[in-house]
Amino acid sequence: MTKFKTSGNYVAVGDRGGRIVIFETKDGKNTADQHYSRNQLEQLDYVSLNHPEYRYKTEFQSHEPEFDYLKSLEIEEKINKLKWCTSLSGSLFILSTNDKTIKLWKVKDRKVKKAREIDSPHQLLSSENTLLSEKSFMNEQGIPSFANGNHVESGVNSIFPSQELRSKIANYEDTAYARCRRVYAHAHDFNINSISNNSDGETFISADDLRINLWNLEVSNQSFNIIDMKPSNMEELTEVITSAEFHPIHCNLLAYSSSRGFIRLVDMRQSALCDYSARIFQDEECHGSRSFLTEIVASITDIKFPVDGRHILSRDYMNLKLWDMHMDSSPVATFKIHEHLRPKLCDLYNNDSIFDKFECCLSGDGLHFATGSYSNLLRIFFHGGGSDEGATIEASKDPNSIKNRKPLPRARRSSLSNLTRGFYKQGHESTSVVDEYSLNSSSKLQHLAWHPCTYLIACASGNSLFFYHA
Repeated sequence: MTKFKTSGNYVAVGDRGGRIVIFETKDGKNTADQHYSRNQLEQLDYVSLNHPEYRYKTEFQSHEPEFDYLKSLEIEEKINKLKWCTSLSGSLFILSTNDKTIKLWKVKDRKVKKAREIDSPHQLLSSENTLLSEKSFMNEQGIPSFANGNHVESGVNSIFPSQELRSKIANYEDTAYARCRRVYAHAHDFNINSISNNSDGETFISADDLRINLWNLEVSNQSFNIIDMKPSNMEELTEVITSAEFHPIHCNLLAYSSSRGFIRLVDMRQSALCDYSARIFQDEECHGSRSFLTEIVASITDIKFPVDGRHILSRDYMNLKLWDMHMDSSPVATFKIHEHLRPKLCDLYNNDSIFDKFECCLSGDGLHFATGSYSNLLRIFFHGGGSDEGATIEASKDPNSIKNRKPLPRARRSSLSNLTRGFYKQGHESTSVVDEYSLNSSSKLQHLAWHPCTYLIACASGNSLFFYHA
């Protein structure tokens, strides 16, 4: 799970071990491309030679493995979702959740005094002031002498001690400290799949398979159930909630998707329990002849709002769709991701790959979209660009390993960086059909996030975090 902060200065990564790792932008970056907009740089035909760089800030253990003794169920520590919270202070606030428990973390910098001892290079070493302050230099009458005039240096041990001299050097270093501020627990009977912050900065929602709860950030022992899809008889269950997201501007609006391919827009001002949707988005063209497998692939796995809140981006197993908030009958754009896998749906069902959940993300201007696929492939699309194929990039430490892959000439510089190792590798873009490459279902790019201010995408694959920058 990967998430950028609103400013883009921080990126948080959650792993299957319940840990959260935070990276921050490097200081002192004063490059020429920071003083111009992207359009101005393109008009000047400027090519930035500096890659956006992040450095390690801190990490902490967010969740531990638990066991539900009432249900005899083991709760994994895996981080399902991460969300940055707004803060007026210099501290960082992060919401994280596993299958059952949500936690609010505060990460704050504090100065820590660290002292270290340095051994002197020579044993017989003393400062001039120490030597001159000795009594042997002030008065030599009490020191016995031989006939040849040599003195007996009986005080040598007091001037030059036999043990090594040690000096302590103290300095202050900034260290990030994480502390759990709130624990929101015992509110979900099913696994949590989504959390979303409200634009009011005070509340957030958490969604599981059948319910959506509304929380106040300052109150951890009480939540309000605003959506309940659980039937009285579980045998009558026809759909489940797959994702939920607050509108970025209007604090009374939220959208949630279902396994039937529907997106419901809800206005919380209508009633306390939002049983009725203000608008239902569904692709009528896809609801013709349906089979068991087509119903599975129609399940929406992720939805995202752009910054202006005008559209909704959704991802199902086969397609990436862009919806207009004022047109619910069909999407305004459909980008095919796994159309080449349609003849293999039976095989994908047998090995459970058909249930894989892929996320999607949008650029800050709302015109570019990205999602992941198998073989660690990253698909990037542009709305209104005249082509639905987009660009294909491999998130890999060795992107040149793909055979028979012909990169297209590019006007701007592109790179794929391995953040965990701190080096950058050149990526390949291609608009050729993805089925030319062998399908590797064991390596899949499911989690990604787009930088809110620049054309930078963070992709989490395995134990590595990759950046694509164009």
